[in-house]
Amino acid sequence: MLDWTNQHCRYFHRQFSQHAWLYSEMVTTGAIIYGDNLPRFLGHDDTDIPVVLQLGGSDLEALAQCAILGEQWGYSEINLNVGCPSDRVQNNMIGACLMAHPELVASCVTVMKAKVAIPVTVKCRVGIDDDETFEVLHHFVSTLAKTGVDGVIIHARKAWLQGLSPKENRDVPPLKYDWVHQIKQFFPDLSIAINGGISSLAHALEHLESYPSTEFNQMLPAVDGVMLGRAIYERPYLLAEVDQQFYNSTQPVLSREQVLHRMYPYIESHLIGGGKLNQITRHMLGLFHGLPGARMWRRYLSENAFKEGAGLEVVEAAYQLVRNEIQRIEANP
Repeated sequence: MLDWTNQHCRYFHRQFSQHAWLYSEMVTTGAIIYGDNLPRFLGHDDTDIPVVLQLGGSDLEALAQCAILGEQWGYSEINLNVGCPSDRVQNNMIGACLMAHPELVASCVTVMKAKVAIPVTVKCRVGIDDDETFEVLHHFVSTLAKTGVDGVIIHARKAWLQGLSPKENRDVPPLKYDWVHQIKQFFPDLSIAINGGISSLAHALEHLESYPSTEFNQMLPAVDGVMLGRAIYERPYLLAEVDQQFYNSTQPVLSREQVLHRMYPYIESHLIGGGKLNQITRHMLGLFHGLPGARMWRRYLSENAFKEGAGLEVVEAAYQLVRNEIQRIEANP
């Protein structure tokens, strides 16, 4: 989720759920070590817990150093991204190309686990390019399991390192959910989470139960976790019932309006500190997805939040457009 799930995005998402594990955008070790803005890459609000620092890299010393920094900055877990197919990361031995080097990935995990007390996990694909068989995936996970890795999150699509864009790699390769559940069967003591194409909480719940596999012609075990990416970013209100459905929370589900108003103090603080309104509101464009006036909300914020001096009045004006549209439809069903 490069350039997406930064600290502003996560603060917004945290208003919906107090228990969901939120992930940072993938941050390269070079950006952390050689950059001059650690708060930009590692900063997060004190309420943003549990939160995972997702690292991109393969240099053992650099990963160890960044894992230590992640723990010092209050992250709950370190995750090594071995699934991103972007050209920008392939050229530096970062992301999905590392799936061709399971021993190196295992070494990365080993050095990080030796330096931090928090969990260290890996996010990967089911395969890359033509090197896509269940046996290859099994070998990759088996190699990681020997390190004592604390969990593996598997995007159920392979990645084409050449010929497909990162966007196409999220849609074109077919999903192989069966493979992920089969991995769980082979590694019952290893935490396995599934990712890819999951667009609702109901769909997520299906993977947390025994899974009927057509490919392997048997019932396969439930996985331990489900990761949603684009679905949450585009429709953040999906998070509103996560605590109730997955964590047995008895707290009431917040309305979109309540979430919006919870954001106001955070926005004001950001503006007082010299920040721009659109740095936060660009992550909030999907708040009213599916409701009357959602398009007006997105358009008004997109056209006005970037302007010099834009403040909460812009957000209020955008919200008023939504309210007016809902009232108009209710009056004229």
